[in-house]
Amino acid sequence: MLEAEQVPLTPAERGRLVAEVGDDVLGHGAIERFLADPEVTEVMVNALDGIWVERGGKLHLTDAGYLSEAHLRQVIERIVAKVGRRIDESSPMVDARLPDGSRVNAVIPPLAVDGPMLTIRKFARDVFTVDDLVGLGTLNRELADLLASCVRGRLNVLVSGGTGTGKTTLLNVLSSFVPEDERIVTIEDAVELQLHQRHVIRLESRPPNIEGRGQVTIRDLVRNSLRMRPDRIIVGEVRGGEALDMLQAMNTGHDGSLSTLHANSPRDALARLETMVLMAGMDLPIRAIREQVASAVDLVVHTARLRDGSRRITQLSEVNGMEGEVVTLTDLYRFDYEAGIDEEGRYLGHAVPTGLRAQFADRLHQYGIELPAELFGFAGAGVGEPR
Repeated sequence: MLEAEQVPLTPAERGRLVAEVGDDVLGHGAIERFLADPEVTEVMVNALDGIWVERGGKLHLTDAGYLSEAHLRQVIERIVAKVGRRIDESSPMVDARLPDGSRVNAVIPPLAVDGPMLTIRKFARDVFTVDDLVGLGTLNRELADLLASCVRGRLNVLVSGGTGTGKTTLLNVLSSFVPEDERIVTIEDAVELQLHQRHVIRLESRPPNIEGRGQVTIRDLVRNSLRMRPDRIIVGEVRGGEALDMLQAMNTGHDGSLSTLHANSPRDALARLETMVLMAGMDLPIRAIREQVASAVDLVVHTARLRDGSRRITQLSEVNGMEGEVVTLTDLYRFDYEAGIDEEGRYLGHAVPTGLRAQFADRLHQYGIELPAELFGFAGAGVGEPR
């Protein structure tokens, strides 16, 4: 029997083979090259059906994939083990992070019917600055300067928006405006914020162990942070009963706190905040909760991912207080949809001022923050509505 002729590999094929073996042994297998690609912002592994990536706000199906579910499962277990978490049939869902801070979510059978699912939200190696966001069109320079003044003026700010709208990125940028001489305590489910101030204390929640013990929740960390002499408390995302403790902190001298939450508008953000306070298990009247919200929260910055894939600040709303049973809001900025789109289908508009109230400037004045006179009494024209 004649032996099959062995065809030598070309240098390119040999290099690719070495890279693939290295990715399998030392990295994360088929997704390693996407994690190294700076243009990819999210990686989604749908079992063995394919790997999807997000570029420029749009999803693309790749030609990469894992050979078996066992291989994908090994990659998931390797990721979660590095941060002291576990995933198995008794705990088939997990949130974790990569060493660079990228957010990881994994779901395995029996919850994932078609096989293990892995989702990784990447974060840029170089932290975005306010100049980067201005360059990307997320906001304009005028709005950036106003937000910087609000943070320096110790207003309590909530960043709201849907999934993947850039809330954490914006929170990172807002936190960069906190003065260097203040003590900052950050509280997160999985550490994502990247602050460059010198006096930063980072706290991370912990899930229960295999025996169901040892859990430390966001709410536990918020309560503990009040005993750590913080100047600023930054909660990565409010999801549940910790909302009550955060509002209490904002109302008891911890001005300048920052956080994010999922919502479709600033009004919805306040409604969700009410709901999450009720999740704390305290039988509080709705009016008492709304009074706490109206007293604690000063600004809501709303972000959105538009049809062209870009992430923009579409609303900046001031919380005025209570009128009867309702928390009142005033839009300080709204996105100008009437500016149209360019030849590539990208929105040209920015959030434009709709008029600042004198009381808003008075709040900042007590901290020595002066706003430009041209911002007052401005009536925004043609802000329009989403098409």
